[in-house]
Amino acid sequence: MTASAKREAGDPASPFGNAQTPFAGFGLGLRVPHYADILDARTGPHPDVDWFEIISENFFEAGGLPRRNLMRVRERYPVAMHGVSLSIGSSDPLDMDYLHRLKTLADLLNPPVLSDHLCWTGAHGLNMHDLLPVPLTEESLKHVAGRVRQVQDILGRRIALENPSSYVAFDCDEMSEWDYLSELTRQADCDLLLDVNNVYVSSVNHDFDAVAYLDGLPADRIKQIHLAGHENNGDHIVDTHDAPVTGVVWTLYGKAVERFGTVPTMIERDGKIPAFDILVAELQTARRLQRGVLHAAPKERAA
Repeated sequence: MTASAKREAGDPASPFGNAQTPFAGFGLGLRVPHYADILDARTGPHPDVDWFEIISENFFEAGGLPRRNLMRVRERYPVAMHGVSLSIGSSDPLDMDYLHRLKTLADLLNPPVLSDHLCWTGAHGLNMHDLLPVPLTEESLKHVAGRVRQVQDILGRRIALENPSSYVAFDCDEMSEWDYLSELTRQADCDLLLDVNNVYVSSVNHDFDAVAYLDGLPADRIKQIHLAGHENNGDHIVDTHDAPVTGVVWTLYGKAVERFGTVPTMIERDGKIPAFDILVAELQTARRLQRGVLHAAPKERAA
């Protein structure tokens, strides 16, 4: 029986999903400057960090220090996998060597979530190393959904696709990005990684209602949330991951909590990386905000 058939049949042995690895609370991206803090033998797991997320491609090699450090982290924390090279929207054939390496790592780590981006990174064999937007059309949707199903069958598990930050739109677009993502989850039986900062960045760049975006997504498909900083250039915003989360993104995260509840949430920082304790403190802001929103929700409903 194929993985897709197992998924449709509700086979309890289906590899899609992962109930054995706890995945809740608040996490951080695993970054080299923080290894000393994370792996300090005297302290054990940090009480304010529940899990870590890796950039999958950084750990494909079976040997060496990166893999050894990763496995030490995995002994203490659940580890989610987040890729940047799947290129699910490309017209090129799927890279089977890449998928084999991704599956090998996923089978080793058994991640609670394995994600990548709704994007393409190149065509005709050329990798541009950028997360490029897909046209929001029925034709594109059918193409991407088919590729997602194929990827999930190869990996033997569901993937979650992240909404991109975007700076251009296609004249041929036929639907909103949130409608595209919602239909993609239905056609491909995949999950979503909601990047709240990306929603805000794109809402400013393309002049749409960020809350309407959240309201248009299927709540049962949101398996993880990203928060990050950006660079505001006045007439456009760039997703940079090199600054703290801004006030407007915190506000939008509060709206996401109202809509989706206690989805595992993390802070992404890829540039100008601060000390570990500074990021942990920022993560605590997310924790307090989530608790505050959920605590207030019953009172608001009663009113």
